[in-house]
Amino acid sequence: MLLTRLSLAAAAAFTLLSINGCSQDSGPTLAAPDAFAQAQAGQLTLVDIRRPDEWKQTGVAKDALQINMAHPQGDAGFVAQVAAETGGDKNAPIGLICRTGNRTTQMQRVLQEAGFTQVYNIKEGMVGSGAGPGWIARGLPLEACERC
Repeated sequence: MLLTRLSLAAAAAFTLLSINGCSQDSGPTLAAPDAFAQAQAGQLTLVDIRRPDEWKQTGVAKDALQINMAHPQGDAGFVAQVAAETGGDKNAPIGLICRTGNRTTQMQRVLQEAGFTQVYNIKEGMVGSGAGPGWIARGLPLEACERC
């Protein structure tokens, strides 16, 4: 009887952990080439959320806004800057890119919690991840960071 209860408790804990793990990546994603095509067509605002030293090191995705996720006013400042860049339109499609897609997952959630409805995670990032080879390896266009 005790073994059955322990087995059920372990199964329940595993299920809860699995659900929580899945929910962390529940937002929509885009591959780097798709994000670039949509940005070039004016259908997506591309936002590079990395730090200035990272922008300087690799360059920035062509036409991407540079909004450091480590904003001096925290998450609220980041959200306010994104809102300003999109004219306050919380339904505007936004594509977030970072180095490998980890930080974009976090900031996607922050923007969604602030009421943004179309926030896409470019999970392969600039240098690649398990989601894909990345912006740079795909040969997508880069711009030098002029504000670094």
